[in-house]
Amino acid sequence: MKFGQSENPESIDFTLPEDHPRTADILKQNDTSKPLSIYVGCAKWNKTDLKNFYPRGTKDELTYYSTQFNSIELNATFYNMPSRQQVITWREKTPENFRFFPKITQSISHMRRLNNVEALATEYCDNISNFEDRMGMVFLQLHDNFKYKNYDRLVAFIESFPKAIPLAVELRNTEWFNDKAVSDEVYALFEKHQITNIVVDTAGRRDLLHMRLTTPKVFVRYVGANNPQSDRERLDDWANRLKIWFDQGIRDIYFFVHQNIELESPFLSAYFIQKLNKQFGTNLQIPQLIEPKTDLPTRGL
Repeated sequence: MKFGQSENPESIDFTLPEDHPRTADILKQNDTSKPLSIYVGCAKWNKTDLKNFYPRGTKDELTYYSTQFNSIELNATFYNMPSRQQVITWREKTPENFRFFPKITQSISHMRRLNNVEALATEYCDNISNFEDRMGMVFLQLHDNFKYKNYDRLVAFIESFPKAIPLAVELRNTEWFNDKAVSDEVYALFEKHQITNIVVDTAGRRDLLHMRLTTPKVFVRYVGANNPQSDRERLDDWANRLKIWFDQGIRDIYFFVHQNIELESPFLSAYFIQKLNKQFGTNLQIPQLIEPKTDLPTRGL
């Protein structure tokens, strides 16, 4: 994931911003009797990107991956429209507690830029609905030059999107955040239709780290900087912030770990899962790692 990559991460202030005032109001609306649900995963499962994660002789990466993690941020569906049979095949390789978070196909988001995409969106939704009980949340990532001038397209897409499929949206242009009138309008749209506003934490784009929730669920796309100290400290801060949000009412946490050098992602994810288990008293499975032979932090997480 090259978006937001920085050549000098040691010079960046990685402090998490203060919450948007509306975030606490959103969380107070939640049913706090619900059990806490946490999903942590990587963005890919292929052996090339996650080198040294799979034991020697692993024949099917997804089958093994799903025994170690409870979720995947599924970027494969961005590059190609998934077929019904492909989705069924993926689903059948995973256990009941596993969840997929598929990205909407680029032909919808980037090529047509939400313009005249009704047929494509219907095809996409029909096919990914075959995840059935393995469906976590679909997410729409818009190009960083998709601006407020295209707001009507975003409205039309959201209003027509099937309500039975949970949807999150990632906005990447600063117009959506820096102009209060614009941000208030889009956040109101998200709240009205129960669209989760994705939080992106990446080194080179601190201007997109908005801390504004629009549903009582949090979907974080975290990009490490392949810097041992700062990556761990940033995840420590996230564990603390999630605990604050839990106390305010959040019960659904979706957190996906990327690295510009992706092979580090499982190790960094394992570190974060350990932190969450300690913070929340949960018993999330910690992935078995081939390396290191010693304690996890020495891997440079």
